[in-house]
Amino acid sequence: MSAMNEQEAAAQTKWAVSPPAPLPPCPPPHPSSEFLTLISHEHARRHLVLSDGCEGGTEHLVTAEQTAPWAALNVGVRLGRRVVTRTLPAEQVAAAIDSAYAAVRPPPDTDTSRTVVDGSSDIERDLAGALAEAERDLLSTQGKAPAVRLVDLILFEALLHSASDVHIQPVRGRTLVRYRLDGVLRTVRELPGSIAAAVVSRIKVMSRLDVAEQRAPQDGRATVTIGGAGAQSGRRVDLRVSTLPSTYGERVVTRLLDPARSAYLLSFAGLGMPADLQARYLAQASRASGIVLSTGPTGSGKTTTLYTTLAWLSSSNAGATARGCELNMMTIEDPVEYDLSSSLASGGGLAVSQTQVDPKKNVTFAAGLRHILRQDPDVIMVGEVRDHETARIAVQASLTGHLVLSTLHTSDSAGAVARLLDLGVEPFLVASSLSAVLGQRLVRTVHRTCGGGGCEGCLGTGFKGRTAVFELLVLDSPQRDMVARRCSAIEIKDAARAAGMTTLKEAGLQLVAEGRTTRAEMARVVEALDEEDPA
Repeated sequence: MSAMNEQEAAAQTKWAVSPPAPLPPCPPPHPSSEFLTLISHEHARRHLVLSDGCEGGTEHLVTAEQTAPWAALNVGVRLGRRVVTRTLPAEQVAAAIDSAYAAVRPPPDTDTSRTVVDGSSDIERDLAGALAEAERDLLSTQGKAPAVRLVDLILFEALLHSASDVHIQPVRGRTLVRYRLDGVLRTVRELPGSIAAAVVSRIKVMSRLDVAEQRAPQDGRATVTIGGAGAQSGRRVDLRVSTLPSTYGERVVTRLLDPARSAYLLSFAGLGMPADLQARYLAQASRASGIVLSTGPTGSGKTTTLYTTLAWLSSSNAGATARGCELNMMTIEDPVEYDLSSSLASGGGLAVSQTQVDPKKNVTFAAGLRHILRQDPDVIMVGEVRDHETARIAVQASLTGHLVLSTLHTSDSAGAVARLLDLGVEPFLVASSLSAVLGQRLVRTVHRTCGGGGCEGCLGTGFKGRTAVFELLVLDSPQRDMVARRCSAIEIKDAARAAGMTTLKEAGLQLVAEGRTTRAEMARVVEALDEEDPA
C-alpha cells in the first residue's frame, strides 16, 4: 500500500469510529430547607450556586465553572456552616435552581395570569403571572425587565430540551409557545394574548429589527450567551429570527443554531451513516472534481452532511508538515448555519471561507459562485442549486477541476437527475459531471430509558434524538449512459437497485428491525410504506 493510500485509510478509519458514549447524567441536587429559606432565588441564580443537602454540619453546594469562590463562602457565612462544592454545567445548575425554588414557591394568584374585566388588560400583571409559573432565563436575571426575562426563559428552556426552533404563535385570546423537538412541533406553554406584543418586541430588539413595522415580514439574527457575559466566557448560540404578520398579531419563528449541540458534525458515524455506505460516499467526496449532491426535503440534514464532509476533507488533507488543510475550501450559503472556523472543537475549527447570500448586494448563489471560481478554490460548497444559472456554473466548475458539493430538494437520489435536467442542464453535461447523489431523511429514535413508553425525559413522546437514513446513488457507466439518453428517474433508480443500492425505505425498515425506531415513524418520514412490506 502506498503512503498516500495508507494516509487515506487512516483518515477514513478515524472518521468511521463512533464518538464516545456520553457520560451518565449527574443526580439532581437536593437542597436543604435552610438554604431555600435563607438564600433568595435571585441570589442563587445570579451566582449559580445551590445546596445539595447538609450532612454532619457541612453544606454541600453545586456551582458552575464561572461561579466566584467567594459566592460559595458567602453562602457558608449566611448559613453558619462549612461548605464544600462540586461543579456542574451552568445550564444544569440554573435549571436545578429554578426547579428547587418552584417547588417551594406558593401558587400564583389566578388573577395574575388572566385578562381583567371590561376587556382591558394589565400587561405587567400578565407578565408577572407568566413568570411566576416558570421563571427561568439564559442565566442572569438581575436588572432585567419582565418581558426580557420571559423571552430569556423561553430560549433557555428550548436549549435545555435541544429544540431546533421556537415558535411564538398568537391565536385568539392567547399566544402559543411551541418548540420543534426532534423535527416535531410541541406546544409547551400558553401565554396571555395581552403580552404577545411585548414578547415580539423584545425578540425584535434582540435581532435588530424594526419594532414599529408590524405589517411586513422581517428577518434578522441575534446571539445569546449561556454561562458568561462575553463570547470567550460562555457558550454562544446564534439565533435566526423571522417575523410574519398574522390575523391575531405577529408570529415569530426563531431557529437556534447551537454549536454545542452539534458534536455529530465531527463524524459520519454520529450522523448514523453505515460504515459500508460511508466508504463508498467518501470515495466520491475525495475526488478532485465532479458534483456530489445531498437531497431531501427541508430539515432532513442535508447541510449538516455537507459540513461533515468538509470536516472530513480538512482532516484527511492536512499536510504532514504544513499548518492547516492543503485544500482551499469555500462556501456560498443562504444562510450560513454554523461558523465552521469556530464551531467545531477538533483542531480549533476548519479553514473554510464562508459567504452569505445577500440579494440586496447582488450576492446570489450564481453570482457568488462565479466570484468563488476566481479565488482558486479546490472544494466549493453551494448551499442549494435553485436555478438554471447556478446549476450551469456548478457543472462547469466540476468539469474544470473543482469538487462541488451542494443540495437539491428532491424526494430521492434518482430524482436529482431529473431535477438538474428540469433546470436546463444538458443531459450529456449531467452525465459527465455528476459523481454521486446522497438521499437522506431524519427519523426519531426510541428513547432507551423508557423503551418508547413515554416519560418526563422525552416529554411523553417515547422518542429522544434523531438519526439519519441514507441511500447513495453512485453513477457508473451504464447509469451515465441512461442519463445522457434522458431515461426517467424510475428507470435510473431501478438500475441502481439492481446494482446493489439500498433505498431509503429499505434502510428505514432495517432501523425498525433493530428496534431503534418505529414503523409509524418511518411511514411518517419516508413516505407511506407498502402494505406488503414486513412489519
